[in-house]
Amino acid sequence: MFENLDALTLARIQFAFTVSFHIIFPAFTIGLASWLAVLEWRWLKTGNAVYAEVYRMWAKIFAVTFGMGVVSGVVLSFQFGTNWSAFADKGGNILGPLLGYEVLTAFFLEASFLGVMLFGWNRVSPRMHFAATVIVAAGTMLSAFWILSANSWMQTPQGFRVGEDGLLYPTDWLQVIFNPSFPYRFAHMVSAAYLTTAFVVSGIGAFYLWRQRHVAHARVMFGMAMIMAVFVAPMQLVMGDLHGLNTLEHQPAKVAAMEGLWDTQRGAPLLLFGWPDQKEETTKYSIEIPKLSSLILTHQLDGEVKGLKNWPKDERPPVAWVFWSFRIMVGIGMLMIATGLAALVLFFRKRLFDSSWFHYWCMALTPAGFIAVLAGWFVTEIGRQPYIVYGILKTAEAASPVPGASIAISLAAFVIVYGFVFGAGSYYILKLIAKGPGTQEPTYGDHGVGKPPIVTEIAGERGAQHV
Repeated sequence: MFENLDALTLARIQFAFTVSFHIIFPAFTIGLASWLAVLEWRWLKTGNAVYAEVYRMWAKIFAVTFGMGVVSGVVLSFQFGTNWSAFADKGGNILGPLLGYEVLTAFFLEASFLGVMLFGWNRVSPRMHFAATVIVAAGTMLSAFWILSANSWMQTPQGFRVGEDGLLYPTDWLQVIFNPSFPYRFAHMVSAAYLTTAFVVSGIGAFYLWRQRHVAHARVMFGMAMIMAVFVAPMQLVMGDLHGLNTLEHQPAKVAAMEGLWDTQRGAPLLLFGWPDQKEETTKYSIEIPKLSSLILTHQLDGEVKGLKNWPKDERPPVAWVFWSFRIMVGIGMLMIATGLAALVLFFRKRLFDSSWFHYWCMALTPAGFIAVLAGWFVTEIGRQPYIVYGILKTAEAASPVPGASIAISLAAFVIVYGFVFGAGSYYILKLIAKGPGTQEPTYGDHGVGKPPIVTEIAGERGAQHV
């Protein structure tokens, strides 16, 4: 029954499923770890117990999410050997060390200090606990550094040679690590992670404000999240533009697919919407803004933009996937910028914490960051096809010689197991959110080292009592 299944297509679907599941967890934990560090710093600085209580709630959520990210990430490593053995063989001399560095530096750092961060209350000093939180946050950033370096090398490979045996060998590790697209992709992804966390936190804070529960804690969550929306969302637009210019230089076919352009032209229009037809080599029903694509991509109204017809048909990516994923990502980014502007107006009008319509809006945008990150990864990964290492190794040449039936069975198993395991994890996170921040303050025994002036705030509005 499975003998006619295409092994390559199934292998791609399986990897797409597992990597899409995985990416949502680091996209959340990178920003969440940094925010936890800021929360604990504010607690130590002000002594306001609300910060500590918000920290303890979100630290539990971080732990669950971090664990699910580790589990889903391990699966990806195994797939290199099972479904993509030819890729592992040819590119292992370069990608193996990069992934190894991620484990030896970032993962060990995170795993070592995560225990102190979660269970160090009453066991280490406040400053040591804060240091552990900062180190875990730094570990998440370091992990993103190595993973994005490896993935960016697959997009813009340099610093290597092709041996007589057909394998890829590094010649300059600095060129491998700091390849042309890496700085732009690293900045773009980290900012996306911060925005993902900010909109999850703002959605939960808005929910508490709407229900008039944990009001003092909700104001902290909502206010700090809106600061990120005000400043980081516009910065993301600038970094996205720089990343796009870099992609135009190194992967012009991907940009042509993003724009839905088929013919090379000067003064190329920006296609807001349309339906790319790969067979007829045209984008149907398009709504265009004249010359805007050239202005954005070349910063000139009459700048030349290459169309997809500039490449052979077998060198073009699946256009519809790239075209629509890009618009979803950009559209959500514009909604985030609009949210930040609205928050700024409401803040100056002193209505930020009591505008029900805005709270509904932020609750609706809770998953927006995850959707934007997934759409961005679809653009990145699908847009480099038909290559797995751009311009060097095609995806069809990288697959393992395994029957489609084996991949189909393992794919079905992944779907079932992921649904059960991650469904249970998500249910527990929702229970933590429903419970809300606790009322018991963290204490630090009798050692007295760096003990902060803890402030207990009763119900958020009954004043403060120094302990």
